[in-house]
Amino acid sequence: MAVREMYAKEMTTKVLNKENLFIFDVRNVADFNDWKIEGENFQYLNIPYFELIDGVEEVMDQIPKDKEIVVVCAKEGSSKMVADMLSEEGLDVAYFKGGMKAWSEHLHKTKVYEDEDISVYQFVRVGKGCLSYMVVSEDEALIVDPARFVDEYIEAAKEEGATITHIVDSHLHADHISGGKELADATGGAYYLMKSEGAVFDFKPFEKHERIEFKNIELEVLAVKTPGHTPGSVSFFVNKKLLFSGDTIFVSGLGRPDLGNKVREWANDLYNTVYNKVSEIADDVIVLPAHYADFDGEMNEDGFIGDTLGNIRERNEKMFTASREDFLNDVEKSASSVKPPNFEEIVMINRGMEEVDYERKQELEIGPNRCAVHHTD
Repeated sequence: MAVREMYAKEMTTKVLNKENLFIFDVRNVADFNDWKIEGENFQYLNIPYFELIDGVEEVMDQIPKDKEIVVVCAKEGSSKMVADMLSEEGLDVAYFKGGMKAWSEHLHKTKVYEDEDISVYQFVRVGKGCLSYMVVSEDEALIVDPARFVDEYIEAAKEEGATITHIVDSHLHADHISGGKELADATGGAYYLMKSEGAVFDFKPFEKHERIEFKNIELEVLAVKTPGHTPGSVSFFVNKKLLFSGDTIFVSGLGRPDLGNKVREWANDLYNTVYNKVSEIADDVIVLPAHYADFDGEMNEDGFIGDTLGNIRERNEKMFTASREDFLNDVEKSASSVKPPNFEEIVMINRGMEEVDYERKQELEIGPNRCAVHHTD
């Protein structure tokens, strides 16, 4: 039987459409348990490729004959080898082109909002749990929390007949490398970040730009600061209709405040954010976060990750109604979980204090997003 290639775009379509798929993952068991391609109707078999070097005969009874099969590994080579073996056994099979590295880097673009003034697009980094955005008004575009794949945003803006003129980061990201500075260099757009986040390159500090206005866009830096995840975290209120909440508010939780090893202090800031700032925002405002934890659970019926603030308040009632002490204890308990891998080096890169090549960036970003705190029962 022929072996075909399956690309990240096709895999994303299968995730979105909740298709049935059998994934034969030939990475190490620990790597598979830590991070895999997730789909609501996916089935999995994980056997490290080095156990299959002498052939796949002994595992054939574990592989279905009536399902679509794709073999996955870290970079592609091992999955292609195993797929060839399965093909020789008579199975119609695919291997995942580029492996988990390709899955980590794929962006899926979808429209989330449109009115007479603006169009808003969400870029879902399905394999990483990261979200970024493009807001277009007439012939100009604003990019929110860009990933490092700057050409994708430039091309997306060009498709809308727009030029990227403003780029904003809600905070100094710890789980992935920001494309903000590189995108600004490539487009000439103005790049904004809180000065208190410690970046050493040139940018426009939000401390001096609490409001950004151009074309039909009015971006308000919410209450100047919405600290919690990091001391300089901010959210963006656009046209009083959309809240780009960074890592402060997620669909199913709040940003974890422990990455600076000041969990109690920053959790207290997060409590003040939720109860003194977010509480003033209307229920019908659409919240668009910078991350998600559960793709199938947080993707809404309109095909994007986000929800009204009212629905998020209901879904996370415990966090939005708790006493300060209960809130701090709950967050502290959740924050004892595993931190994002390599986050200290990623922070140094995002501050402009360290430079690495493309391959190192890939290596640093491998793995899931771990930036959320979920309420516990």
